[in-house]
Amino acid sequence: MAINFFQEDINYNLPQKNLTKRWLREIGQKEGFKITDLNYIFCTDEYLYQINVDYLDHDTYTDIITFDNSEEENLLEGDIFVSIERIIDNAKTQNQDTYRETIRVISHGLLHLCGYKDKTKEEAQLMRAKEDEAIKHFFELKENT
Repeated sequence: MAINFFQEDINYNLPQKNLTKRWLREIGQKEGFKITDLNYIFCTDEYLYQINVDYLDHDTYTDIITFDNSEEENLLEGDIFVSIERIIDNAKTQNQDTYRETIRVISHGLLHLCGYKDKTKEEAQLMRAKEDEAIKHFFELKENT
């Protein structure tokens, strides 16, 4: 049940790693999954842009790309690339705290692995509701720790 945090081309140290791991496991359990191997790779806009071009043939910047490596039903394995620069920009644009935005994006990647999509308006609304629920849970855990 490994959850790892790495850095590529950026120096970023996620606060509250142990709490974040517990929270991610609880999100997975609530959705009916067990995390077996989950890697978050924090990186720059350019690093993530290149992944988007090379692997997804998308010529756009994004805050997150999730690769599902799961081979067994109800077991989650994946690599989730997160642009810290994009999170900082999005937090400013949304008038949001950067840490809260980071938690939102981290949950977003896990929710993708749980099967949630965000391409249609309805899917995006459900994804946002699930993110909000996850964020609320994170800060409740943090308060009680």
